[in-house]
Amino acid sequence: MIISGGENVYPAEVESAVCDHPDVAEAAVVGVPDDKWGEAVKAIVVLKPGKTATATDIINFTRSRIAGYKTPKTVDFIPALPRNPSGKILRRELRAPFWEGKDRQVN
Repeated sequence: MIISGGENVYPAEVESAVCDHPDVAEAAVVGVPDDKWGEAVKAIVVLKPGKTATATDIINFTRSRIAGYKTPKTVDFIPALPRNPSGKILRRELRAPFWEGKDRQVN
């Protein structure tokens, strides 16, 4: 769960909205440090081959499907999501670079 400005944001709900975009193959959502809100919602997206959606396209697309505070504030694109041997997405690996140097994993 991501806590942004005192509101609970469930990654699965945001991921569902992001994955509804026609150019998105798969997505993971994580919380990243934010000075104002504590944590901000970040989507990490794998696009379908040959598709060229931008971060703005995806953010605007999700804004019409979920509440504004749940909408990703930023979107990163990667070629493949890290997975464990059973296929589960390794969100800890996706979060780690953003939380380096922090004492806590929550702001």
